[in-house]
Amino acid sequence: MRTLLACILGLLPFAFFAGSRAADSAALQYHIYAGNTHSHTAFTWSHGAQYSNNGCAGIRVYGKTPRTADLYEWNDGYVKTNGKCPAIYVINFWQYPSSDITLKSDWQNFQGPPSKHFELAKAAGFDFDTVTDHSQEAVFSPPGPDNAAWKEVKQQAAQATDANFVALAGFEFSENDSSGGTGHLNVINSDSILNAYEPANDLAHFYKWLETAKPNGSGPVVASFNHPAKDQYNDWAYRDPQVTDILTMLEVINSNNKIHYDAFIAALDKGWKVSPVSGLDNHGTQGIAKGVSRTFVLAQSKTKAAILDAMKNRRTYAALDKNIQCKYTVNGAIMGSTLNRPDAFNFDIVISDPDTSNPNEKITKIDIVGDGGTVVQSYSVPNPAYSVEWKPAIHDSTNKYFFVRVWNAGGGDAPGADPAKPAAWLAPVWTGRL
Repeated sequence: MRTLLACILGLLPFAFFAGSRAADSAALQYHIYAGNTHSHTAFTWSHGAQYSNNGCAGIRVYGKTPRTADLYEWNDGYVKTNGKCPAIYVINFWQYPSSDITLKSDWQNFQGPPSKHFELAKAAGFDFDTVTDHSQEAVFSPPGPDNAAWKEVKQQAAQATDANFVALAGFEFSENDSSGGTGHLNVINSDSILNAYEPANDLAHFYKWLETAKPNGSGPVVASFNHPAKDQYNDWAYRDPQVTDILTMLEVINSNNKIHYDAFIAALDKGWKVSPVSGLDNHGTQGIAKGVSRTFVLAQSKTKAAILDAMKNRRTYAALDKNIQCKYTVNGAIMGSTLNRPDAFNFDIVISDPDTSNPNEKITKIDIVGDGGTVVQSYSVPNPAYSVEWKPAIHDSTNKYFFVRVWNAGGGDAPGADPAKPAAWLAPVWTGRL
């Protein structure tokens, strides 16, 4: 009867009891929900699938050079192949498509408003989806909670949310050129918006803005590092305790199969308490159905507030498989928790996959990884199976964090899947050591 009820409610296959502290281990019930934390709609009008790309992969940008306030130049750093790529003009710190860019006659078949993205994500079986258009798009000028386009994003997210699906409104702060550091970040559920191209809005300013950002209705404001490089964000500078508790996620998977594992390790070693997520980063609607990588959250219910709470408290994992089920506790505390500096760590790791007719979905290996990306313990499953439980014990007095990696027989569902590489990365548990 309980299994039938879970299916009716649209819950993923297993729920479990665990708490943010060991003493609360029987107090809270978490369910696993799958979705996406990064996408672009027609409000990213300067570029995307709505335009012809002339056979070129990339974008040319014409704007002010960081070397001087008065010089404009072409930045071809985003061009990946030869040919005439679509171009963006940056005028007065706002982003516009160039006049020679070609809009497809049937562009609505390739791109649409947030409501269309949410509709397609729901049809593809997502439990939640997040739209995160670039904050420097001209449509968001002037920025603020009452900007017409930004209000529409928030309204369409609210209208798309129901008992079976949560739509989240966010924006991407795409800060590329200032001397204060570079990097893209997503802000989810803020009431207002901040233009990344304004000269004063460098990375350090953004972090301070984030600390005071008001939420858009229920749930907290949360943020993530997007498609990061190992030494990006001014080598992970400007961190303080306040922003650390808001910027709680990092995009280990971007665009379905691009892996940013080295950056994840670098951020953790610099003291950022981030949990892995996956962003499709689609600039068109067709990427929604094609995307098989997922952000998973461990939440108490399928509501906006509960899913944001899971992100805030780092109960997430990223996977190249769209329905792999992962959870673990340490000393009874759920993944994402911070412990009180114990020397003994008792793990209870449970991994399963519902696709029991596909041998590629069998679990083959589980790693526990510590500081610097060092593998502390590894378990090669002697008889790969669709459900595996592993309960290792670790004695350690130095590591600041541990997290879990998972392999399966096929390497995941994404293009180029490699069974020699991990298919999922789970939230760390922090030991409480500084």
